[in-house]
Amino acid sequence: MAFMVKSVVGGQLKNLTGGLGGAEEKTEGEKSEAAAQGMTREEFEEYQRQLVEEKMERDANFAQKKAERATVRTHFREKYRLPKNELDESQIQLAADDVELPKELAKMIQEDNEEEEEKDSVIAQLSNIQNLDLDSIKDKAQATLEDLKQTAEKCSIM
Repeated sequence: MAFMVKSVVGGQLKNLTGGLGGAEEKTEGEKSEAAAQGMTREEFEEYQRQLVEEKMERDANFAQKKAERATVRTHFREKYRLPKNELDESQIQLAADDVELPKELAKMIQEDNEEEEEKDSVIAQLSNIQNLDLDSIKDKAQATLEDLKQTAEKCSIM
């Protein structure tokens, strides 16, 4: 009960007196950080160690994500023949080259590559031309080939 009264009234009283109560400040200042948080010294050291470990883990995860993003950017720079970025390369190296593209992105890239291969083929280029009937061209080519074979058989020189 005395603690609650001190915490509620103490702050307001300090404001009124201008902080002249020096004896109370010394006793609070002499307390260690562990005691201020209600822990023993060993518990406080363990708590600090856990905080440091968690921070290191977060930093490692953050570096990994940055490297993954840099890998994606590098892939698109290579695909579209854009200039390389040294910052991306350094981020990938910092992650110790353990960086892989996410599965979804790798699948999308593979599908894009397959589509580009199909578009690059000659037949695909011909099919893109408007008012072009590949079946009729194919039939005409086969008919012409058969005509050539027949004329070649009739020719006595060969």
